[in-house]
Amino acid sequence: MQRVKGAVLKSRLAFVTEHAGMDGLQAVLASLAAEDRKSIEAVLTIGWCPFELGKKLDDAIVKVVGGGDPQFFRRLGRASADRNLTSLHKAFLTPGDPHAFLAKAQQIYGLYYQTGRREYERTGEHSGIVTTRDAETFSTPDCLTVIGWYERALEMCGATRPTVVEEECRAQGGKVCRYSVRWE
Repeated sequence: MQRVKGAVLKSRLAFVTEHAGMDGLQAVLASLAAEDRKSIEAVLTIGWCPFELGKKLDDAIVKVVGGGDPQFFRRLGRASADRNLTSLHKAFLTPGDPHAFLAKAQQIYGLYYQTGRREYERTGEHSGIVTTRDAETFSTPDCLTVIGWYERALEMCGATRPTVVEEECRAQGGKVCRYSVRWE
């Protein structure tokens, strides 16, 4: 069973609180089944959680505070990068060298997900491909979070106007999740 770090869920809860206040957070939690709500409230940042629990939280977030728009998770990914790459994982940042940062994709992936792997291939001076393979589970909100996370992380490394486009997605029937990464 695919598991994700509690930090993933904690980042989502913090984002909801920052953007919708405690009332928004309580509304999201109230929309969950009692068992799921208890599990989420007991999550530890360094512990592993079932991916499915995170997916239920994602569905509740987009429904309750995201206005039904899954693009909400792109903003959440950006906020997660700000939170985690300025504290817990700031050693991964490589100011002035986005390629060096992207080359750490597998290491970073292993901090958040228990199965699968993420690879980086440089394709040009200001471009590359990030590919997630063999993850047991996947979802559109998670992929959108990844897009926002990498866009913000690249900015934090000094990339100008980074764009991340998911060219293939398992949640949409693809064999892998493949992201084209570019910046100026």
